[in-house]
Amino acid sequence: MKSIFDHVSHACSQTVTKTYSTSFTLATKMLSRSIRQDIYNIYGFVRFADEIVDSFHDYDKETLLNEFESDLYLALERKISLNPILNSFQETYHNYGIEKHMVEAFMRSMRTDLHKTTYLTQDEYNTYIYGSADVVGLMCLKVFVKGDNEKFNQLKNSAMHLGSAFQKVNFLRDLKSDYEDLSRTYFPNTDLSKLDETSKILIIEEIERDFAIGLQGIKELPIEAKFGVFTAYRYYSQLLKKLKKTPALQIKNTRIRVANYKKIELLTRSYVKYQLNLL
Repeated sequence: MKSIFDHVSHACSQTVTKTYSTSFTLATKMLSRSIRQDIYNIYGFVRFADEIVDSFHDYDKETLLNEFESDLYLALERKISLNPILNSFQETYHNYGIEKHMVEAFMRSMRTDLHKTTYLTQDEYNTYIYGSADVVGLMCLKVFVKGDNEKFNQLKNSAMHLGSAFQKVNFLRDLKSDYEDLSRTYFPNTDLSKLDETSKILIIEEIERDFAIGLQGIKELPIEAKFGVFTAYRYYSQLLKKLKKTPALQIKNTRIRVANYKKIELLTRSYVKYQLNLL
């Protein structure tokens, strides 16, 4: 029966999430059970596309991405795919009215990573961020508001800023591997080989502005989603604080992390704030 295959597909998306990101898994577990699987489904899709362009160095990445994208659009059209990750994603896509232009924007940014390594202008940078992060936030928002377009439009801007903030923190945290392993520099007008404190602070201030707008939207999310998204916000805010305190030279030479015990502490404090209605 198809339901068995769907169950297997859901399990695959959940496994991908748990395997690739402990922090995202922790935040997703704080969501209501009614929407948790759909966020796993979205994460599995975006993670697989990202892995193709970031990790499969011994293979023809462009061919793999072409095949993945072709299978993706067939899955959306047919409402089924023998790729369990895409089968899960198409279900969420249709159930919540995710718009195709969001998926297309995401795939364009993934394709950009195949060849483009430097972003010289703010427009190039903004376009990449929109496709790689903002639309992922918008897909999740579709799930959070259960397809309510009025609520979606009300929270759309803050969701995009929150997605941008998460992505920019990742860029700063992964600066060493992006620059040394993938030869990528995302931040425009910044020479990452000579990153200094002034440049670092400018980047961090931009991220803080995104977080401020994103937090306002979190406060207005439906109860099923609010605590989980706030947990992710708290984790990335803590990571940004660590980056802010870390000398620019050290950021270039190591990957900054939040210890597991600190993640549990953040979760506990976030829960207290949530329970006391302090969000």
